Amino acid sequence: MRARGPRSQDVQAEPTDTTMKKLRVGIVGFGFIGPHHLDAIRRLGFAEVTGIATVSEQDARRQAERYHISNHYASWRQLVADPAIDVVDVATPTNLHAPVALAAIAAGKHVIVDKPMALNTREAKKMHDAARRAGVVNAVTFSIRYNVMLQQARAMIARGAVGDIRVATGHYWQEWLTKETDFNWRLDPKQGGALGMISDAGAHWYDMVQHVTGRRIVRVLADFSRFIPVRQRPVGGGKTVDYRVRVPDFGIILCELDNGARGLFSTGAISAGHKNDLTLEVCGSRASVRWQQERPDELWVGRRDEPNQTWIKDPPLLDPSVRSLAALPGGHYEAWPDAFRNLMRNILGFIAEGRDPREADGATFPTFATGLGIARIVDAIAASAKAGGKWKPVARS
Repeated sequence: MRARGPRSQDVQAEPTDTTMKKLRVGIVGFGFIGPHHLDAIRRLGFAEVTGIATVSEQDARRQAERYHISNHYASWRQLVADPAIDVVDVATPTNLHAPVALAAIAAGKHVIVDKPMALNTREAKKMHDAARRAGVVNAVTFSIRYNVMLQQARAMIARGAVGDIRVATGHYWQEWLTKETDFNWRLDPKQGGALGMISDAGAHWYDMVQHVTGRRIVRVLADFSRFIPVRQRPVGGGKTVDYRVRVPDFGIILCELDNGARGLFSTGAISAGHKNDLTLEVCGSRASVRWQQERPDELWVGRRDEPNQTWIKDPPLLDPSVRSLAALPGGHYEAWPDAFRNLMRNILGFIAEGRDPREADGATFPTFATGLGIARIVDAIAASAKAGGKWKPVARS
């Protein structure tokens, strides 16, 4: 039986009414990722960030002054309660995603949540169900899928140029936990979840492989490793204390897609020299395609009976469904911040047009249904590793 691919559809949702009132967005959390949410939104023109809440009122005031944001709040609860905010954008550590999002939904706000959606499936389902009952637009920032050449790979698969999908491989390797003195909140299960990089960075790959191929991950087999069992946690004044690590350093995951294709993925932040090395390769019966985040404007296409090629982004040569994602002409580099802009344009454009949340298809932007599906994949991965590396199905509900 021939494998179906993703539907070939335009993944842009920019509003067409230029007279409408600007959307007012409040950002909760302003560490590494918050300023990038701000940058992406400011590039749109039809939305503005009107307030932020961070770890303290003092920090929020400082950040608001630095970035010329009109309002700051003493707490995220104050931001969520402000009737002048249309959309709440949650950019906090993962443990705060659910409480902030649920409060925003209860206040009737549209909600954007950074990935991963929640600490666990229970939280993700609660968020999903609450947003559906409230009838608010909901989204998760799986932004990497909106890189131009990754979308080109998706379009090629959709029109059959790759053929029947047989194999999908990839990795997400970084280096920021290579040393025992390296530390980050993601090492704390209470803040980042029980699987560390496997659920955090890995969530991007689980989303990408399904979005690009149009297939679902239906079962997994996982193996975890912990190479640095004790790290040095900073306690201030240049001092550290021993910290016993409870999350894996590295994970290897086999998976099966719903057409019988097989996948192989690994992730960790202990690979020296790998700054932000996310890769997806899909091999079909007619061709293979490979995309690398560190070379985002390129797409490698492999063939048996023709020369292989490295395709460099040039909008007139792209699939018509993809061209709108390219903001610059050929020879002008587009990368991670531009993919984030594309995602925010899609989410906020959908909201600005007054679209019904039930129309959100998961392709124009990832919804809470998308995030819940990823959480269920992570559950199956955890169950497999706990069982000693046995195949485990991914729950549907």
